[in-house]
Order: sequence, then C-alpha cells, then structure tokens
Amino acid sequence: MQEKMGLIFDIQSYSVHDGPGCRTLVFLSGCPLKCQWCANVEGWEYRQRLMFRMTKCVHESSGCHRCVDVCSRQAITVSDKTKLPVIDWKKCWDCLTFDCTKACLKEAMEVSGRWMSGTELMCILTRDRNYWGSNGGVTFSGGEPLFQKEFIMGILKRCKEAYLHTVIETTGCIETEFFLDAMRYVDFVFIDIKHMNSIKHKEKTGVGNELILKNIKSLQESDWPGRLVIRMPLIENFNDNDENIIAQAEFLHNIGLREVNILPFHRMGESKWRQVGMDYPYKEIEGTPDKVLERVQALFLDRDILCYVGSDTPF
Repeated sequence: MQEKMGLIFDIQSYSVHDGPGCRTLVFLSGCPLKCQWCANVEGWEYRQRLMFRMTKCVHESSGCHRCVDVCSRQAITVSDKTKLPVIDWKKCWDCLTFDCTKACLKEAMEVSGRWMSGTELMCILTRDRNYWGSNGGVTFSGGEPLFQKEFIMGILKRCKEAYLHTVIETTGCIETEFFLDAMRYVDFVFIDIKHMNSIKHKEKTGVGNELILKNIKSLQESDWPGRLVIRMPLIENFNDNDENIIAQAEFLHNIGLREVNILPFHRMGESKWRQVGMDYPYKEIEGTPDKVLERVQALFLDRDILCYVGSDTPF
C-alpha cells in the first residue's frame, strides 16, 4: 500500500524555544485560521505555492527574464518602472508545474511546500535525535499540524514507538474527537487563545473561538498525562486590553490551568506576505512595549496564573 504523503513547508533543527531541550521543528501546511499577523502565511493553504524573493532577483542588473519566458500561464511580466518581474497571482494560484522556479538562476522564485513520506520524515528525526540531548525531541507546527489528519497521526504513532518526545503547536481548531485522539501520542501541547470574544476572534482569524475553547477544556478534563501551556500572541488594539486579559485569566483558572505564555508582537513574517503576493495588515505596528507586557503579566499573576513572557518559558 502506498505510504501517505504530507506537505511540509519547513524543517528547522536546533530550536530551543518550542518545547523542552533542543528540538527539530516540522512545519505542516494547511490551517483553518487566517490570522492577520501570521508569521508563516506561506503555510495557510494545503497546497504548494509560489514565493518570490525580490531581493534575490537579478533581472534588474542582468536583464534575465527566464521566469517570464517559461511561464505557460503568462502570469509573469516585467515592470517598466522597476525592471523586476511582476506576478499575476490569480493566474498563478493553481499552478502545478512551477516552471519559473526551475528556470530561476538565483532561487528568487521558490516553491513553498514539499511532499514528504512519513518514512522520509522519520529518517530526518532519527538523524537529529543524536543532537537533541536527553530532554529534546520534535515539535510539530504549521500552519496547523493537525490539519493533515492521516499523515500527522501516522507520524505521531511512529514517534511514540521510537520513544521520541513530541510537542504540538496547535490552534486547537480541529474536531474534538480527533484532537483528543491525537493527544494520546503527544507529550506537550501549546494552544493559542487569540481572543476570548468569538466575534472579535473571527474578525482577525476568520473563525470563531468556540471549538478552540471547547478543546482546551476537554483536554484539561481528560486523563491526558501531558503538559498543556496556553499561548497568547499580544496584538495591539485587538486583544491586549484589560477586559480580554481578565476574561482569559478567569477561563484558565476555572478549568484548572495555572500557566500562560504571552508572546510579544513582532513583524518577522512581514516579508513572507510580500513573497506570496499579499499585503501585510500590521506594517504600521511595532513590537509590544515592555509596559504592556508588564501590565498583562500582572493581570494574570493577580489571578494566580503564572505568566511567562516570550521565550522565558521554563522547559
């Protein structure tokens, strides 16, 4: 029987911020949320997609137009003003051949997403485990790592059989039955709560928060022996107000959770939005000020919720 393939858009070794110890991060494509501050926008869709890194393009200096010549959809033209390629992303949307990436001499045109078998991935993890140390492992992220259900379940089971420590960074926006089933093979899970108000949550992520909160509560009430840490990305004028912070602290306290990891806003993913032909909505917002982090942390601590800031998480 043919092995199930998974679509993976990045693998990073030697991570120390996404679970205990030194870890290998595996980023899986596909996500039910469309967060407007997302740092991995290339992982939204469950398909390969083109990325154009303009800074690598040599068209302006050398006159190269190989990508223009090979595009069968005529989706690439040259700007009269900048002398750089201009992509009609609508024409490019369902391309399967990505001829432009094969023709590009400088990897300015690249495909995000690689189809990989479970066996291929396990070979990488088996290789990397030599560098993890005694408390490292693999962290599955995305996108939404549970979006590719059959593939991720197969990998999680193989990791468990190989005694690999597993961490999942999930939106929690997945069917509850499958979510709880998958957690049987997970040692540690991060789940984001973007906002406690479902209407506001949907405005910035595309979905409500009901299923997410249900899954957090269901996991906490189950006999799952792993560790659950809630993460909260702090977004200016969206979820950093006292009312929302207090509501989240009360929710966590009521279900018996006593720790949260708040994540300061950053714009490190901004260039990726341009590379996939999208406008970044938060280009005018800088990082989260220290005084905001201190205020939010104090609100959680006042309600007996241990609050870690950024990478200051005790692993």
